[in-house]
Amino acid sequence: MRIVFMGTPDFSVPPLDALVEAGHEIAAVYTQPPRPAGRGKRPRPGAVHARAEALGLEVRHPESLRGAEAQAEFAALGADIAVVVAYGLILPQAVLDAPRRGCLNIHASLLPRWRGAAPIHRAVMSGDAETGICVMGMEAGLDTGPVLLTERTPIGATETTGDLHDRLSRMGAAAIVEALSRIDALPPVPQPEDGVSYAAKIDKAEARIDWSLPAAEVDRKIRGLSPFPGAWCEIAGGRVKLLRSRMADGQGAPGEVLGGHRIACGEGAVELLELQRAGRKPGTADEALRGFRLPELLG
Repeated sequence: MRIVFMGTPDFSVPPLDALVEAGHEIAAVYTQPPRPAGRGKRPRPGAVHARAEALGLEVRHPESLRGAEAQAEFAALGADIAVVVAYGLILPQAVLDAPRRGCLNIHASLLPRWRGAAPIHRAVMSGDAETGICVMGMEAGLDTGPVLLTERTPIGATETTGDLHDRLSRMGAAAIVEALSRIDALPPVPQPEDGVSYAAKIDKAEARIDWSLPAAEVDRKIRGLSPFPGAWCEIAGGRVKLLRSRMADGQGAPGEVLGGHRIACGEGAVELLELQRAGRKPGTADEALRGFRLPELLG
């Protein structure tokens, strides 16, 4: 097929590669404009932008698709279909209607659960037993379109959002290639009205750990916010990111260090497995705390 690919972050790169490897013609790649990054705040292309240029593909990065000129340029590509993966811009109806066979979206949840911006984070933070990938026909509503293909996967007991992100990205790449190869045999199935939930964008204000919560909730927050933005607590007056944990035995006052790297919560305890101290690289708890004594109580 002649495809317009629309995506921006790392998550979107494996699907782009898969479509190219499957022999589809990529008419153009749409992505977010380069954003200021690094110490110098110089504009830096996103992951899809960089990968598309490396593949020799045409890259377009409009600030908006709402204008008539941008919509005409999109329609002039004469695409059979558009594939959208974490693009970051709302597609107006004129854009949705332009490809001959419409627009397909790769969404990282089991719709209708976790529509919206942060489905992987929310699935881990909520303790979902499984998640997956949906290939969905796009319409004007937020992730409301009919589903053509679903792939499921369990969420591991110590799995982080970062771990799951990478696995779901690979699953999405395989799923979109399969969906396009079978598109005439995949009837669009409307999403049920029951079970709808929304994955609100992660607010950094959520990231501070409250040790008075049950250990299961603390553990899910640590893993669900890893690696970005990173759950954190105060240790000896400094902010420390908590990047990986697991449930552990023990009881004590909330925040009490029980021995090793086990920390008491409101109910039960968690063991800290990976940390990042300010100004240092992430590492195992042993590496990150080498030469540093944990206080009796964490903030």
